[in-house]
Amino acid sequence: MKKSDQADFKIANAFNGIEVVNANYTKQNFSKHVHEGYTIGVIEYGAQRFYRSGSSHLAGKNSIILVNADDVHDGHSAVQEGWGYRAMYPTPDHFYQISTDLYNGKDVTPYFSSSVIEDPQLAQQLRLIFSQAEINSSKLLMETLFYAAFMGLTLRHSSTTNIPKYISGSKHKLLLAKEFLDSYPEENIALQQLANISGLSQFHFIRQFKKSFDLAPHAYQIQVRLKKAKELLKVGVKASQVAIDCGFHDQSHFKKALGTTPSHFQKASSFIQYK
Repeated sequence: MKKSDQADFKIANAFNGIEVVNANYTKQNFSKHVHEGYTIGVIEYGAQRFYRSGSSHLAGKNSIILVNADDVHDGHSAVQEGWGYRAMYPTPDHFYQISTDLYNGKDVTPYFSSSVIEDPQLAQQLRLIFSQAEINSSKLLMETLFYAAFMGLTLRHSSTTNIPKYISGSKHKLLLAKEFLDSYPEENIALQQLANISGLSQFHFIRQFKKSFDLAPHAYQIQVRLKKAKELLKVGVKASQVAIDCGFHDQSHFKKALGTTPSHFQKASSFIQYK
C-alpha cells in the first residue's frame, strides 16, 4: 500500500540541536537545492534516485545516503511505491569535536565522495539514533550515540583527497557575489548588481556562477532564503511574516525543497523540549 507524502521533522537533543526527519514520499519531486549541513540518511523501503556531484545515484532499501554540506542535490522516487527514509542534517560544526579528537587537534572537515554506501553496522547505529530522537532521550545518551556514529562515518567513509578544489581566475569575485546573496536574502537583487560585483558580463556571470556552485544565481538565492526561513520558523516567527522577511511570495519553494510546509516545519520544531 502506498503511503501519503509526509515529512516529520524534529530537533534531536544533542550538540545544541541536530535536525532529523522521518519521511515517506511517493509523488514528492525535490528540486535542486542545498543544505547548510550534511545529509545522512537510511532508506527504509522503496528506492530514491537523486543527483549529486555531477551524476545520478540510486539508493535502495537499507542503503545510506551521504550528501556533503552545500552539495547541490535533488531527489525523487525510483520505484512506483515511492520511498521512505530517516535522515539527519549535522552541520560542519557538529563534526568539529570529532575531527579534533581524531586528528590531534586539527579541524579536518570530512568530505564524503561516495553518495550511496552499504554499511549495515552504521545503518543500525543511525536507526538507533532516530528511534531515540523520537522519544527525546537524554542529552548524554543522544550525544554519545551521535559521537559514535560520526566517528565511524568519518573513519570509514570520509575522504580528504577528493575535496573539490577552487577554480582559479574569477572564483574569488564569484564568492563575493555569493556572499552578497548570503547577506541579503530578502532583497530583490538585480542580475547586473551581482555581475558588477564579479567583474563579469551578465551572460558570463550566470555561466561561471553555475559552473562554480552547480546552481544558477536565482536558484542559489532561493536556498539562502530557505535557510533564513528555517531559522526564523524555529524561533517562532509567524509563517506569514517569515515569507515577507525572506522575500517569498508563496510557500511552493519551501515545500519543493524540504517536502513540507513552513507551518508544519514550525509546529514540529516547537514540540522539542531540551532535557
